[in-house]
Amino acid sequence: MKKTNALRFLEKQGIPFTLRSYEVDPDNVGADYVAAQIGIPIERACKTLATRADRETVLLAGLPGHAELDRKKLAALSGHKKVEMLPLREVEQVTGYIRGGVSPIGCKRVFPVYLEASLLQHETICVSAGRRGLQIVLAPQALVDLLGAITGDICKSAGAAQ
Repeated sequence: MKKTNALRFLEKQGIPFTLRSYEVDPDNVGADYVAAQIGIPIERACKTLATRADRETVLLAGLPGHAELDRKKLAALSGHKKVEMLPLREVEQVTGYIRGGVSPIGCKRVFPVYLEASLLQHETICVSAGRRGLQIVLAPQALVDLLGAITGDICKSAGAAQ
């Protein structure tokens, strides 16, 4: 297996993790598909979204696979006025990862990472290993410590509009 930047970084830092692979469906890169393929609950499948704050600063947001990002909450937590999704055409150029394979670990540059606090209630979560078809399973606190991630409420409440 070809190692990704995320895997090399974890190994270099000595962070314990396991890998889970799954069959890639190019038409379905959603967290629900990934969670079902690797046999974990959707609330433990951490999807990574690339955003841009105040039209300049790139932020990564990690949230449970079933949740929706609340951009206003992320802006408030990060100290910015406004947060928008990074256009898909820019995701690979900016992060080094393709859509459906964006990992908060081992991007081209170091970006601030914000994790939904509810992820910390689980013994383990999974994040992309930096390519479709491969997930890293690790303790959420290990991810926070590794990345210096900020945790908080960044998800929309059920039925909330933005």
